[in-house]
Amino acid sequence: MALGAVGALTAVTACGSPSAPAKPGIAVKPATATSVADFGGMDGLIEAARKEGELNVVALAPDWANYAEIIDTFSDKYGIKVNSAEPNAGSQGEIDTAARLKGSNRAPDVFDLATDVAIGNSGLFAPYKVRTWHDIPDERKAPDGAWFGDYGGYLSIGYDSAKIPPIASIKDLTRPDLKGKIALNGDPRASDSAFYGVVAAALGNGGSADNVKPGVEFFNRLAKAGNLTSVHPTKATIESGRTPVVLDWDYRNSFPAKEGVTWKVVIPKDATTGTYYAQAVNKTAPHPAAARLWQEFLYSDEGQNLFLKGRTRPIRLEAMQKAGTVDKAALALLPTAGSPVSLTIPQADTAKEYVSAHWAGN
Repeated sequence: MALGAVGALTAVTACGSPSAPAKPGIAVKPATATSVADFGGMDGLIEAARKEGELNVVALAPDWANYAEIIDTFSDKYGIKVNSAEPNAGSQGEIDTAARLKGSNRAPDVFDLATDVAIGNSGLFAPYKVRTWHDIPDERKAPDGAWFGDYGGYLSIGYDSAKIPPIASIKDLTRPDLKGKIALNGDPRASDSAFYGVVAAALGNGGSADNVKPGVEFFNRLAKAGNLTSVHPTKATIESGRTPVVLDWDYRNSFPAKEGVTWKVVIPKDATTGTYYAQAVNKTAPHPAAARLWQEFLYSDEGQNLFLKGRTRPIRLEAMQKAGTVDKAALALLPTAGSPVSLTIPQADTAKEYVSAHWAGN
């Protein structure tokens, strides 16, 4: 299932014969390992990671992409303690944290980043190719393994259908009955999901991947009409009724709230857009083997299905469907999406520059 493009990249395959037997033990230091073969296979990688005993992650909110279960499953499976810091930080915040803690044992070992942030900071990452590297589309990974797409989603509109009449399109958000009821997940100058809310608004109002001006103007109109609230949407605000309409990723909007909140999720057909996030290993990770084991876990069928359980579209979804290893029950719960409009990295960069310069702090 296609999401945001990240530019034309060409994959580079690993050197050497794929049939050559793995050497026992660790052939190189964990910090310079570029594949599991450098550990002599998965057993060697697991052993090295268990010796380190810990993994530092940052900006992984428990309710984002099913990370609570992913972290617990990884920790239980391998006996490695996961230290999770700054769970609500954004992508740039991860980079800033790594710079601040560089050289300490509290520095992040791995990153989960917006793709443009990953590309812009690729020099900070240690190239590594997971065993399922061939399943990741070429355009969603760096040829050298510095970063690689992990999961994605579409911008959606979630609303309490017991209190709000049906919403089918972006333009429906201008209705007078929605005064004070619409929440955007963050500031589009800093939040990727909020930024793609502006992109979706542009698409639904005559704009394009090359022209997000109509999206900024649309939100200005919503603000002036009083439809847009400044309340940051959370599960608590949804349950309390403070944010009965929320623009956010479909995997954030897709989970039912408490009893009494009839939450419906729509991916507007006239404004379908989305993107993938990306994984990377910190070049100066204090636990380099655990960092690489974490990536192997995330890109295994088990890890990818856990992302899917979190209502995201895992990067290996198409490959797992073909192989018959996908969680079909979880797949059936994904909201229906139309044909998406994808932004290339240059288009996204240009659009973000425009939003930063013209967003009025709605």
